[in-house]
Amino acid sequence: MFLRTELLRFRSYNPHQWYYVRFFILASLNYETYYSSLSYEKPRLDNLAGMDHEEVLPQASKVELAASTGDITLRTRSVSSSPSYQDEGDDGLHGYFETAQWTADGTTILTYSSSNLISGYIVPENLLSPTATRPLKLTPQATIQLPEPSNVLAGAPYFQLTEPWTQQLLVSSQDHPIQLYYLTSSSSPSPASCYPLTKVRSETFLSATSLIWPYPGTHFIAGSRNLLAKFDISRTGEEPLLRVKTIPSERHLSKGGGVGMRGTISSLSAQPPDAYNASLVAAGTWTRWVGLYDFAGSGGTCAATWSIAHASTEEAGIGGDGIIQTIWSPCGRYLLVSERKSTGILVYDIRVTGKLLGWLSGREARGNQRISCDVFPGQEGSGGFEVWSGTTDGAVKVWDGVGSCEGPHAPAWSWDAAQKSTVGSTCVHPSGTVVATCSGSWEFPDDNEEDEFLSQSNSGSTGSDNDSDSDVSSNEASWMRRRNKESSLKIWSMSNGDNEERREIENGHDQIPNPPE
Repeated sequence: MFLRTELLRFRSYNPHQWYYVRFFILASLNYETYYSSLSYEKPRLDNLAGMDHEEVLPQASKVELAASTGDITLRTRSVSSSPSYQDEGDDGLHGYFETAQWTADGTTILTYSSSNLISGYIVPENLLSPTATRPLKLTPQATIQLPEPSNVLAGAPYFQLTEPWTQQLLVSSQDHPIQLYYLTSSSSPSPASCYPLTKVRSETFLSATSLIWPYPGTHFIAGSRNLLAKFDISRTGEEPLLRVKTIPSERHLSKGGGVGMRGTISSLSAQPPDAYNASLVAAGTWTRWVGLYDFAGSGGTCAATWSIAHASTEEAGIGGDGIIQTIWSPCGRYLLVSERKSTGILVYDIRVTGKLLGWLSGREARGNQRISCDVFPGQEGSGGFEVWSGTTDGAVKVWDGVGSCEGPHAPAWSWDAAQKSTVGSTCVHPSGTVVATCSGSWEFPDDNEEDEFLSQSNSGSTGSDNDSDSDVSSNEASWMRRRNKESSLKIWSMSNGDNEERREIENGHDQIPNPPE
């Protein structure tokens, strides 16, 4: 019955979108045959009462590793084991995965690595097949090597695997305009379009430090220092249609006179549109401010601004040193704010501006590295929604019923997704049946390892002519000897008995947007 229902639901799709249809038919068939034998029952929300002060036990049985790239740093580790690797370019280090995100149609994963490489991984057709040898090997079908680091990466909201012209993405590098690329198999693709963002007085380029490209994809919004800019995607080479300053004046002695929010826009997120296609944009800054802006009209009106410093430090006690992500709940009522050097995520009810509803505890993100979380609608009748996030110790944690209670909210369950390496991104597939994670980071040797390395490197150096070289090497040894932790892209399949219920929740939410005419 479930497979028949899925086939009827897909009749409304374009017949040319065969890959996407086949992927979900296989997913439905495999879950019907394979997971029917599982008797695990997900804990109800009422059984989690009082968990805020209980230890969260890992439950790896809920997920199963379906596909992986493997550790992309293994090749470099064998080289970096000897001191000679210091003579190689880029310190002999291999790039690690920083971010990952699903495309709009759910068929491809876009990743960005520390080596400025953008990759596109198409989901294998037999990802959920019970007869497949797991984990399947993930290989990129398309790559884009950027000449310089990019602050942002945003895929087109009308991305479709069967339509090459829709496979677009936006990036932004320092001292360059915002650039649009096509995700092709070309070895050295060039930008297809450019969108300059410059200072009015000096005409120097402003770097887009955050960017969103919401549906239907005709416009995108970029954030910079004390500025939000709205672009028309069809106006190549032109300045933004609208500039919204987050403070009245940068030249005033009081920097805006206490009005608005001052700082670099580090995060942007669009609220799910309502019945009238109205949506607010949430902007977060490195100075720990949040602002809500309405770009549905022509003015980009500021609806509200507030500081999260007191709520994060005094009320929740989770710390923080600058916002790295703002993300809306599936219903659009709640706003989640996460910071670097923090141990939790703040939860706000936007119906009461600036009033902290609660916070998600137990999310270790004590470093400067970005750690992105994702949300998913909660099960019917349970209340609230789900939040999935990685940590700096390699675990992925899940919070159930977010928004249904005040105060601290402990994670319901977790599993180890990496070997003590930072999980930078956790993104749930629109169907809710698979989850993608990417991990990677650098580590530095402790004092004992550093002393051992210096004694070995200086054992062959004799004479006064080598004294200065030894001093330089000892000063630089700590930085030059940084090494990679495990870095991989993984796809996990949900292995509990609520997959059918999760897919039913998403009926009506996972439709592929049609490209604008």
